[in-house]
Amino acid sequence: MSAELKQCREKIDHIDDQILHLLNQRAQLAQQIGHLKEDGKILRPEREAQVLRRLQESNKGPLSDAAVVQLFTEVMSQCRALEAALTVAYLGPSGTFSELATLKRFGSAVQGQPYATIDEVFRAVESGATQYGVVPAENSTEGAVSRTLDLLLQSSVQIGGEVVLPIHQCLLGLGIHAERGGVAAIKTVYSHPQSFGQCQEWLNANLPQAARIPTASNAEAARLAAKNPGSVAIASERAAEYFGLNVLLKNIEDDPKNTTRFLIIGNQHVAPSGIDKTSLVMSAPNRPGAVHDLLVPLAKHGVSMTKLESRPARSGLWEYVFFVDIEGHQSDAKVAAALAELKNIASFVKVLGSYPVAV
Repeated sequence: MSAELKQCREKIDHIDDQILHLLNQRAQLAQQIGHLKEDGKILRPEREAQVLRRLQESNKGPLSDAAVVQLFTEVMSQCRALEAALTVAYLGPSGTFSELATLKRFGSAVQGQPYATIDEVFRAVESGATQYGVVPAENSTEGAVSRTLDLLLQSSVQIGGEVVLPIHQCLLGLGIHAERGGVAAIKTVYSHPQSFGQCQEWLNANLPQAARIPTASNAEAARLAAKNPGSVAIASERAAEYFGLNVLLKNIEDDPKNTTRFLIIGNQHVAPSGIDKTSLVMSAPNRPGAVHDLLVPLAKHGVSMTKLESRPARSGLWEYVFFVDIEGHQSDAKVAAALAELKNIASFVKVLGSYPVAV
């Protein structure tokens, strides 16, 4: 070992000792803050968003901003766990992209609870069985997840955050060798319908004769592929690890920028973080120009709309409801003024929550 290499390693050891000391100091302060909180809430989404943004602004590299966010999300996760356990429901079983989104937002110290359906995730949060839930809301290729939108309309839960997760689909299986042309002989492919949609062109080009069997989740697809050698699943690398499958091919999604947005749901109203988003659902009276009139208060008060999604109404009171995302927190003056006018114009308005924009 060269003297220079030895010196560099000694410096790293010294820095590691300093980091360990500072992390424990931070943990002690987190515990102290937990005792000082009057409302008993473990998670403060607005505060965590502010911390991560400040660290990104201070970051001078060579670590990327994404790496800094990942590292400090885990630090906050471990510190938070010293206060009390945080339980989060997600669309399971283990190995789904919803689980990955849960870990990305809350870190590994969270107690994740998988549920079989989006409905069950909502019920777990509504009943208090878990403190929060993570549900898929929309995909950049396949669009909105309609069941999530329908339940947001009906439920009493609040949106308290969002997670934007790049989705990379893998072909998983046993007893198949992609490099030897084994993929062409595959007869059955299991996956969630959204994943089939995200990989449609690849499937048409490479497995046109294979039967496509829809499943409740990608993880369930992986479980079935593990039980049926010769079949394959489209799922994540994490699902391959969990179910003992081989990754035959990576990144088979049609769009390399394929992304899914997940929502954090809970029973907590989130305070402003400084860079926020508000989600709401509304309906228009059945008259000409009514939909246009709904947008006037937003323009009048300078509130930017980032999303408008229409859904058929489930009752006879109106024909369609519109899911809208706007910039700003509902307590911001201009947003509050726009919402007040909307409530006088629309047949129905429900604020689904204000929360920090995904970091």
